[in-house]
Amino acid sequence: MSTDENRNEQVDELNEAVEASAEDEQEVEQDEVSEVEALSAQLQDSQEQMLRFQAEMQNVRRRAEMDVEKAHKFALEKFVKELLPVADSLEKAVESTEGQEDAGELVASIRQGVEMTLNLFVSSLKKFNVEPLNPVGEPFDPQQHEAMSMVPAPDSEPNSVVAVVQKGYLLNGRVVRPAMVMVAKAQDAPKVDEQA
Repeated sequence: MSTDENRNEQVDELNEAVEASAEDEQEVEQDEVSEVEALSAQLQDSQEQMLRFQAEMQNVRRRAEMDVEKAHKFALEKFVKELLPVADSLEKAVESTEGQEDAGELVASIRQGVEMTLNLFVSSLKKFNVEPLNPVGEPFDPQQHEAMSMVPAPDSEPNSVVAVVQKGYLLNGRVVRPAMVMVAKAQDAPKVDEQA
């Protein structure tokens, strides 16, 4: 073999080696590009997942804060329900002495003592945001009132409260006990079959 042929073979081998290395570099670059794309997609998924977790944690924290706030606000509800019959009894005691001014000094002093006790009790309830519901003349609201009966009342609007049988109470705006009321019925309303 001549030196020219050897050189030509060496040049051909070098060209093939250069081409092979260029192809290898392109494959490596393509592999690196696809690996970079895969990693960036994975990174984006991880970031989205992190944002979702952060939003969920904020929601959980907000719900927990609201639950704690409600627990503080309405913790006294059972206690207030137990005390309401005491207020009712004191009001009935005051009502029972009405019209008996000439019954004697003893009845007047008892009435005065019961009124003072009732006022003290009601002011103590107000300190804890307990408010009485006395809806005479207001429209009937089934969320705050419990209708005991419907009575004809020509002077009142239909479906308005005519009389309160038992006062209702609110604790921080929430009904603790609905007011038991009598509601005016329309004069031309159909008669309800009460035996049904």
